[in-house]
Amino acid sequence: MQTVLSDVPPVEVVGAYKPLDSLEQETLFLNFDAAVRVHTRAHFFDWTQGLLHGLVRHELLVCALRGGEPPVLRADSFSLAAADGGAYGEALLRDGAAAPRLIKAWEERRFRPLLCPLGGEDGPPAGSSFAQALERGGAKQLLVHGTHDADGRVVSLFIFGCARGAIGARQLYLVEFAVPLLHAAWVRTLTDGRAKAVDGPKPAPACAITVREQEILKWVSIGKSNIEIGTILGISPLTVKNHVQKILRKLNVLNRTQAVSKAMSLRILST
Repeated sequence: MQTVLSDVPPVEVVGAYKPLDSLEQETLFLNFDAAVRVHTRAHFFDWTQGLLHGLVRHELLVCALRGGEPPVLRADSFSLAAADGGAYGEALLRDGAAAPRLIKAWEERRFRPLLCPLGGEDGPPAGSSFAQALERGGAKQLLVHGTHDADGRVVSLFIFGCARGAIGARQLYLVEFAVPLLHAAWVRTLTDGRAKAVDGPKPAPACAITVREQEILKWVSIGKSNIEIGTILGISPLTVKNHVQKILRKLNVLNRTQAVSKAMSLRILST
């Protein structure tokens, strides 16, 4: 039976669509910048389990992609808390009812983000193998959003397993920014993996890091914030931030911690 989307009223959340504040704008920009440099599963893991938490805090993330003829679902999952983060994707595929149920609920919301408790009407049934796996991973509620084609056919679905109370109206809004980035980055890791090559930017040699950038890296390595570094060096926090972004691009890393580690391995910073 085909769902008639025009018969389903949109759900509006009061206050969800207020303009992004300065912190949200900066977090969103950093996620855009990180997402376009994801080319491997390891990159995807580092981004989604690190910087992406600034937009949507989650205990685990399940990614599902549907394609081919007849359509086949493939899935993967990512979690810092679990020794085998990929087990949640495997649980989704083993539980034949979970994905169709979540997809149907998302379609009935006119492809708007879906928030549901484990065992709720829209989520995986209580006691199901997928629900049990999610609960073991610390998830109490699910935030579900995805992508679809021009005919309304679901292409990808992203399931955030979240702690109770971690998701509100604002996260339902921010996930609409995050999911297109997730879809593009994850598809890129799959295609690059099949090609056995990474087409992303290559790390720059140590000489490409300027003296000023080395100086900023030194302060980053001991945990100084942009404001603190700006005060020490007599420059604005925005200038520091721009330098940090250049450093991340030059070293082909996703965050400050990775930048310090890469700089030490290249002997840009002394250990």
